[in-house]
Amino acid sequence: MEIGSPLLEGSRKIMLLGSGELGKEVAIEAQRMGVEVIAVDRYDMAPAMHVAHRRYVINMLDGNAIKALVLREKPDVVITEIEAINTDALVELEEEGFRVIPNARAVKVCMNRIELRKLAAEKLQLPTTRYFFAEDVDDVRRACKDLGFPCLLKPEMSSSGHGHVLIDNYNNVEQGFREALAHARGGGRRVVIEEYVKIDRELTVLTYRYPLGDNVVTATIPPIEHQRPEGVYHYVESWHPAMMGNDIIEEAKGYAVRIVNELGGFGIYGVEILITRDGRVLFSEVSPRPHDTGLVTLVSTNISEFQVHVRSALGLPTPEVRLVTPAAAHVILAGTEAWAPRITGLEEALKIPGVQVRLFGKPFTYRRRRMGVVLATGSTVQEAREKARSAASLIKVK
Repeated sequence: MEIGSPLLEGSRKIMLLGSGELGKEVAIEAQRMGVEVIAVDRYDMAPAMHVAHRRYVINMLDGNAIKALVLREKPDVVITEIEAINTDALVELEEEGFRVIPNARAVKVCMNRIELRKLAAEKLQLPTTRYFFAEDVDDVRRACKDLGFPCLLKPEMSSSGHGHVLIDNYNNVEQGFREALAHARGGGRRVVIEEYVKIDRELTVLTYRYPLGDNVVTATIPPIEHQRPEGVYHYVESWHPAMMGNDIIEEAKGYAVRIVNELGGFGIYGVEILITRDGRVLFSEVSPRPHDTGLVTLVSTNISEFQVHVRSALGLPTPEVRLVTPAAAHVILAGTEAWAPRITGLEEALKIPGVQVRLFGKPFTYRRRRMGVVLATGSTVQEAREKARSAASLIKVK
């Protein structure tokens, strides 16, 4: 392994397809490793572009645009950060010899909820919620009848709660179906209908793979716990370590290792596990990249999920990731749509001992857009959570 100087002959290059806040942290870690970074997204001034050597703005669903950039830059590694991307182009590029992280198949499967559910529940026999697939309103009605109300609709191409619709009676089926498809990422025209379960706890098991000689090592970071308010489908807060029994944690880790080894490749995956109020431990979904709940690892572990991802992408090892302190993270959300937002309240928030703030630098907002995150450490998880919540409540997006 040789790493040359960025912008000179012999440099190592990574190209980020998607340049949001997770990509920004990946870019920072790559910069620390002396790697040249190219950031690509659908809009200019995306967070990772602030810390990249070069940036490009393209339609991320245009496969020809993606291939043209990769052929121009010839990166050593292509790393995806978003769901709304042309995955067929990644498959073609991989066939031409480019390295896609974790691999093109994993990105394609993880970004399609139907294919992912088939893989997890039907091939690997992991426990999940009961589900049906549907292509039209009549299919949805039949599925809701079998599952019972309420039931949850999710578009085929979805992430972070986009397009998730709760249906509580037959009169809402058609509207819910249209709403789910309207918020789908990409061109998927099908939905998944799932039984609605009451969630007690949620876990993210960050699971990563890296090469070691002729072998591949699969390892996990101690699971992260997170929780969302009732009816909210996007990430709000997470904490480390998870506060639940070791038997549940080991079961969750076992599910994560099984699906990550099936998906293969190198890099980190965020595997989401649900623990229901009636005691079931269920596989939910997996992201082929660092996970938003894993932002807490910026302060909770000796090596963050972002550094693990960069190391693995470059073919370098990470033998162990250790928890060094109880910690929590809480998002900072925008309330309205606007350009050139301003953040206030930092003076008061940063008076709280053990609190740090990461502002993502996004150029525009919309309702409930994630604009930053509060990170807090404490002697206990509860103390860290209270600090993070208090600090987040003081910070406003204007």
